[in-house]
Amino acid sequence: MRESGVTGIQRGVSRGLHGQIVEVMAQRILSGQIPEGATINVPELQADLGVSLTAVREALKVLTAKGLVDARQKRGTFVRPRSDWNLLDADMIRWHFDDDVRPELLEELHEVRGIVEPAAARLAALRAESTHLEALDAALEEMASAKDDLAAVDADLKFHRALLAATGNELLTKMEVIMETGLADRDRLVHKVKPSDDPLPSHKRVVDAVRSGDPAAAEAAMRELLAKAAEDLTEVRGSSSARTRGRGRRS
Repeated sequence: MRESGVTGIQRGVSRGLHGQIVEVMAQRILSGQIPEGATINVPELQADLGVSLTAVREALKVLTAKGLVDARQKRGTFVRPRSDWNLLDADMIRWHFDDDVRPELLEELHEVRGIVEPAAARLAALRAESTHLEALDAALEEMASAKDDLAAVDADLKFHRALLAATGNELLTKMEVIMETGLADRDRLVHKVKPSDDPLPSHKRVVDAVRSGDPAAAEAAMRELLAKAAEDLTEVRGSSSARTRGRGRRS
């Protein structure tokens, strides 16, 4: 887990002090270190982080906008119930994956993909224009030529972003906010477990069906791709459980 005090802030200078303060405070809340309903002692938090009171208050404004905290007269600043958190916010998704990834979080991501992406593939087969096909082809080319995990993850994200854009539906396109961070971290985890796995054939079948204008085939190809992703997820979960048991035996 990322350190949550002054040292944790100092080690990530490139993110900017304000952003680091926000992230440290968010991680304390997301990890339960500051639980739901708890009142936040702002001066105490400021002293603990070793930053100015103004900096802490500015960070709290960001967390308020994301639904994590609120302030009331006579009660002060407090952590809101999880049901009030803006879990679709891009930063919130990233923060959830910054810590050790909970298996259930990956499963929830897969459920969202299972609802959205087969339908997106169907629409893309009906609506994709030449520019969309070019973007999908470019993503496949990058996937084929990727020399490391970082390049492979980037190519995969470009593919899924291009597929959503090919639906011609602006609201579906915005689903990339959910997909990008979660999918990137899922990809990195899978590559650790199955570094030699080739994602190109399953993705190419989707593109071929979209290009042929066959919505049923595009949807079916995407469901096959997701079924493969589910298998990968099972392996990741098994690997994570094995590591946990190993740590337990050593403790």
